[in-house]
Amino acid sequence: MKRRMPILALLLLALAAAAAEPEVAITVAFTEGPAADAEGNVYFTETTFNRIMKLSKDGTLSVFRENSNGANGLVFDAQGRLVVCEGGDRKAGRPRVTRIDVKTGKLEVLADSFGAQPLSQPNDVTIDSKGRIYFTDFAPPVAVYRIDKDGKVSRLLAPPQIEKPNGIIVSPDDKTLYLVEANRATEKGARMIRAYDLQPDGTLRNMRVFHNFSPGRSADGMCIDTKGNLYAAAGLNRLRGSPETLDTKAGVYVFAPDGKLLRFTPIPEDLITNCAFGGPDNKTLFVTAGKTLFRIQNDIPGLPR
Repeated sequence: MKRRMPILALLLLALAAAAAEPEVAITVAFTEGPAADAEGNVYFTETTFNRIMKLSKDGTLSVFRENSNGANGLVFDAQGRLVVCEGGDRKAGRPRVTRIDVKTGKLEVLADSFGAQPLSQPNDVTIDSKGRIYFTDFAPPVAVYRIDKDGKVSRLLAPPQIEKPNGIIVSPDDKTLYLVEANRATEKGARMIRAYDLQPDGTLRNMRVFHNFSPGRSADGMCIDTKGNLYAAAGLNRLRGSPETLDTKAGVYVFAPDGKLLRFTPIPEDLITNCAFGGPDNKTLFVTAGKTLFRIQNDIPGLPR
């Protein structure tokens, strides 16, 4: 008797066959939070040794910042400054969101608290076309915040609305905010991408589940292209002692704005973390996974957000 493969498995195999092959850009330790500047350089965090790394467009790897205070998610603003989610560590200080002039190295603190409540573990960050910054606070008390251009910090989401916010991205038209839920503490923990209507004033309305990864591992980070297609770094290739299953294979899942899965590119590392666009015409997708920074050629340019 022949055993039939599950429909989802067949779909992933078909989508993977149509996807571009990932190439190794560089290998270090544990990679996270990629972001590309306008000159074609790629910055990413290296969490094992608490550093921000720089991969120049000529392929040279260097340390941009030592003792990065637990840096994780990165994004460049319209002025070419690097916005950093610093989760905090014992050596460098408290959790905060900072902005760095990459030419001079000047660092300014954008947020380290909300009212009297210190931030817990800023994790990932995105920027809309008005220059407003949105970031996730990953450790209890979890939250999603917005930093306005005048420096005001507003809390947009908190429990019980959310469980474990991780990746975050704004759509090209500024009308949708996508948020990863990555709760692996329990079997029924939220492991999904939520979508919200982003209002002109920066508030959120109308939450809906954009894609549910449960019972597998949820997405971690995300990026987006100029047509509004969402690229989610998600899944596992090896179990890690949590309730997550291997139903979600490690790779980049590309979703149309309506939630349809367009493409799947498998990544040969046990744990995939994040992605960002860069390179010529912003058509190179950089993916952080385990010890490796991968690059994948794409046919649609991405947005630096």
